[in-house]
Amino acid sequence: MLGAMLHEAWQAMGANRLRTLLTMLGMVIGVGAVVLMMAIGQGAQYAVAQTISSMGSNIFVVLSGYTSVGGVRSGGGSAPTLNVADAEAIAELEGIDTVAPVHWGSVQMVHGANNWNAWVQGTTPAYLDARSWPLAEGNAFTDSDVRAATRVALLGKTTAENLFGVESPVGKTFRIGQAPFVVLGVMAPKGQNLEGRDQDDLVVMPLTTAQRKVFGTAFQGSVRQILVKASSAEAMPALEKSIEALLRQRHRLREGADNDFTLRNLTAVADTAAETTRVMSMLLGAIASVSLVVGGIGIMNIMLVSVTERTREIGIRMAIGARQRDILLQFLLEAIIISVFGCLIGLALGVGGALLVGHLTKTTVVISGSAALAAFAVAAGVGVFFGYYPAHKAAQLDPIEALRYQ
Repeated sequence: MLGAMLHEAWQAMGANRLRTLLTMLGMVIGVGAVVLMMAIGQGAQYAVAQTISSMGSNIFVVLSGYTSVGGVRSGGGSAPTLNVADAEAIAELEGIDTVAPVHWGSVQMVHGANNWNAWVQGTTPAYLDARSWPLAEGNAFTDSDVRAATRVALLGKTTAENLFGVESPVGKTFRIGQAPFVVLGVMAPKGQNLEGRDQDDLVVMPLTTAQRKVFGTAFQGSVRQILVKASSAEAMPALEKSIEALLRQRHRLREGADNDFTLRNLTAVADTAAETTRVMSMLLGAIASVSLVVGGIGIMNIMLVSVTERTREIGIRMAIGARQRDILLQFLLEAIIISVFGCLIGLALGVGGALLVGHLTKTTVVISGSAALAAFAVAAGVGVFFGYYPAHKAAQLDPIEALRYQ
């Protein structure tokens, strides 16, 4: 019975091929748009997630204060208000995983005929753990290198390529001023951060080496920032308050006085960026879904026209014994076939379009199987929903009036 109805539905659609194709077009565009927009939106989410993971998890950054000369205030990190002792005190707090004091600045480096200006960070071995930053080759410096202020360094991928080209820099030397430095290793590439800065354009060396032999410090042991990694995300709210209270106490700041440091929760910043991309993805999907409704309305309109054209046929079927549910099922099957075939074509076009956009724009697109199936299911449901009314109208026709219809 069902097979015969499917055959009749297929024949009915084949009798008006152009109209059937135009009816499908709404579903094709709807599903294709949803799949394409969701792929772009989820690709943006994935790119942000990768950037966030490259920063390290559960991270606080404590920046030293600013200087003020003649009423003109500089940015955070310009005044020597933090020191290594502050970092050691923070490390004693409950909920701390890793603490790494950092002294940074920009310097010009030379290797042979090549020179490059890069960001230099003097720190401790704990820095790589706090940033979850593995080495691509070579070895990291140790605590003994920090104690001895050894002239050794780790290079980021960008810095290594600009100084040494394609050759491995491990074991080779470069100069900062007249001082030679030995490359111990090359850090794995991280890409850009949330601000768009290249994280791989970097040199990491022992903290004492940076303080004494590269930048110099007006106050012994002073650092520009302290990198703090919490033991868990749940511990971060309480830990943020503990760090602020500890540093205010150590710096002898009166109640009501401004902090002489800046405490930033990188996880909160990252979560905000991730939420923004999630909202964007949902918005893109919602906008594209409007075309599904338009496609469903198109199916309803065409099916209503089909019912009107085939009124006499419906009367004849009823006269020879067809029940109302048979007529309902007949027209509903036609709507379902149009909807499903339109969905399948739209799905293929959406996936192909997403891959093409990713190739042409060199951006990340993520084609989610669940999102594609959801779009297909919703589109098919829309087709059935809008196809039911014409089918129900056909089933409710009076056989006598239908036979008289010209």
